[in-house]
Amino acid sequence: MATKYDAFELLYKNRAPMKPIEVVKQFDKGEENYHVVHKLLRSLVEDKILIKIKDGFEINNTKKTELLHGLIQYCLKNNIDYNLLLDKNLVEFISYALQKEEVTSKEIKIHPRTLEKYIQRLNRSGLLLIISKKPLRAKLFYNVLLNNLLIYFGYKHKVVTESSINYIPEIKKELIIYKKLKKENMIEYKKIVREFEISFVHHSLALEGNPITLPDTFKILKDNVIPAELKGEDIDEVKNYQNAILKMLKDAEDKKPLTLQVVLDYHKLSMAHRQSMAGKIRDIGVFIKWNQNFKITKVDNIKKELRILFEKYNEFLKKKGISIEEILAFAVYFHNEFQYIHPFEDGNSRTTRLITFHLLQSKGIPILDIPVGLLDEYLSYTKGSKKRDDEKLFGHLQRVILFNLKKINERLA
Repeated sequence: MATKYDAFELLYKNRAPMKPIEVVKQFDKGEENYHVVHKLLRSLVEDKILIKIKDGFEINNTKKTELLHGLIQYCLKNNIDYNLLLDKNLVEFISYALQKEEVTSKEIKIHPRTLEKYIQRLNRSGLLLIISKKPLRAKLFYNVLLNNLLIYFGYKHKVVTESSINYIPEIKKELIIYKKLKKENMIEYKKIVREFEISFVHHSLALEGNPITLPDTFKILKDNVIPAELKGEDIDEVKNYQNAILKMLKDAEDKKPLTLQVVLDYHKLSMAHRQSMAGKIRDIGVFIKWNQNFKITKVDNIKKELRILFEKYNEFLKKKGISIEEILAFAVYFHNEFQYIHPFEDGNSRTTRLITFHLLQSKGIPILDIPVGLLDEYLSYTKGSKKRDDEKLFGHLQRVILFNLKKINERLA
């Protein structure tokens, strides 16, 4: 049955008053559902989201209404069930959890079944990392969705936005499990890679402003169905980036090292919809419009800095018995150095993520996606940062990798 939030979204899109019976018909329900729908609409009036007028019910144009619509649209874009998140009791838990570096079962006075329901709901949505189940340890990710949920339900909240916890020991444990499970079930692993890869296309390009939703990304790349309302260039961008990702994954699996030419090939594939600059080092100055603090290499220094970077990369590859800490530390350095060089006219950040994922994959660390809950944090530590901070990105990368490992192992087990 439809919820009051489904009814709200229907009226918001309609932009005109609707009678309860019209809402019933739009939901494709029988007239026996009239009283249920009428009750939903009245509850929205009580919430000051709708107004009751002579011609039925209409949207109450307030900041709260716009906030609710924004929440729902964010969820729809990222394939999150907004009805499960728009729960006042859940939001109370979120408010508490965001004030802690980690949530543990010992600290929370919630019935175990309710707690498990909340944890699973947030984990499935990519908003929370389950570090261990018994005893429970979990890390809730702070992002714009959870921030706006708290605002919508009237919480004035303090938030622990940074974490000092080292997850390397957990990563090492999960890597042992991962290697064993992958070897035993390669067919299932390839299915998982396929799903994660499509999600990564969406998440990575969403950071660059591509408006295509996660469900539509799956339709395009998995089902070969093109929704009629989408723009051609946005669709091409999605398809092209998938081509670059597939090439990267194969190269990493084959242990093919990165070279400048390989990186140019990735860029050429991902930016094929812009042929004039695809796969070419820029010869003009560029900048990030919304972050003037991000210092980009000048044109005359690009080739020199790229040469130095790849010399260091080759030195890294020659090291024997390298630890996970050293791999992650170099991946962070490599990511930030390449992004600050910004060698292309456009498509730098999406290429930076590709080559960083390649580096980690080739070293046996599966990183296939950045969960939606960590996208805002990732952006704030990379091209959204006022100054470069490799240490913060190092901590962030641990959470991304552990999330990937947990999800993969859970599917393979």
